[in-house]
Amino acid sequence: PRGVPQVEVRFDIDSNGILNVSAEDKKTNKSQSITITNDSGRLSQEEIEGMVKKAEQIKANDDLAAARVEAKNKLESYAYTLKATLADSKVKSAVSDSDS
Repeated sequence: PRGVPQVEVRFDIDSNGILNVSAEDKKTNKSQSITITNDSGRLSQEEIEGMVKKAEQIKANDDLAAARVEAKNKLESYAYTLKATLADSKVKSAVSDSDS
């Protein structure tokens, strides 16, 4: 339609996180491009390494907590099973009062 601009816009992001944007007006074949980098606000290599080290420490603590919870659940399950077994009338009659 007349008076409506037709613009083709392309976005490219490379492996370093740099954004390249280009736009072309289809009617006049005029084009412009811009490169956008994120130089400010980036983490330094030391900051990244510190974060990775902290994450590894937290993971080790999480693994220990998970193992503790698993052991507790197994113990509770065993205790429940033992209690249910001792409450069974067949087992009650086989176990003397002095054994329990």
